[in-house]
Amino acid sequence: MIYLFLWIVLAANLILLLSCFFIVLLSYCIYWYEYSNNHPEAYDQRFSWRNLKLAAILIVPEALLDYLTIIAIPFGIRRYKATNLKRGTPPTLLLNGLFVNQSCWFWFKRQLQQRGVGNVVTMNLSAWHSEEALTELVAKQVDELRHQLGVHTVNLVGHSFGGIIARNYVQLRGGESKVERLICLGSPQHGSKLAPFSFAPTGKVLIPGSDFLRRLNSAPQPAGVTLTNIHTAKDNMVLPNSHTLLPWGHSVELDNMGHTSLLYRQSAIDATVAALKYRELQ
Repeated sequence: MIYLFLWIVLAANLILLLSCFFIVLLSYCIYWYEYSNNHPEAYDQRFSWRNLKLAAILIVPEALLDYLTIIAIPFGIRRYKATNLKRGTPPTLLLNGLFVNQSCWFWFKRQLQQRGVGNVVTMNLSAWHSEEALTELVAKQVDELRHQLGVHTVNLVGHSFGGIIARNYVQLRGGESKVERLICLGSPQHGSKLAPFSFAPTGKVLIPGSDFLRRLNSAPQPAGVTLTNIHTAKDNMVLPNSHTLLPWGHSVELDNMGHTSLLYRQSAIDATVAALKYRELQ
């Protein structure tokens, strides 16, 4: 019986891994479709050794990291109360994107802590709640941390849709006086053409031109909030990639990595640490 169980687990993991490769491959096919239609000169080089090598560099790590992120989900279901937090130190609250939970930050959080970033806290944002309900959860968590630690402001780091929720909080929901630094990682600031494929209700607000995104992007820049927008030029989930850009804040463009890779790659972590310590280095 134990061997049957192990074979089932192995088969399930193999299916999951192959599914991750298929989804990442499909997303980069759509990426290429989008890119080549805007850059017709790239057509003749589509099967060059350089481009095939680049495709492997993008697809293989992204699929493996997607797989790692998915199998970690069970470890993030339970809500953990933040402990060992130092009073007087502004916390850094990490906000996950769609279809994952706080477990996606396991490597990122550890790296921040090893770099001297104190009071790093995670929470769960569900894809099955509305954007306003999620923003309310963030507002509640921010206030709890402020009161618990005796500080006036917090720092927010949001990956993908987590960055959009963070922006909604500071730009439309009155959170600007409670946030000092806001870092977005691969956030679909103007939506994504892949959003219609989402099977969660929240995905509809990420359709380019949605009422929510129009309100958010027409809102004034929040006073006193230092925003750093970290994005990759090869994002396979935010299409077109120009939809990751913002006309305000500090922009950091990375390359040769996909959407999920921003949670694991050293350059993305380095950029986040630099953004969190920006004013200290001034």
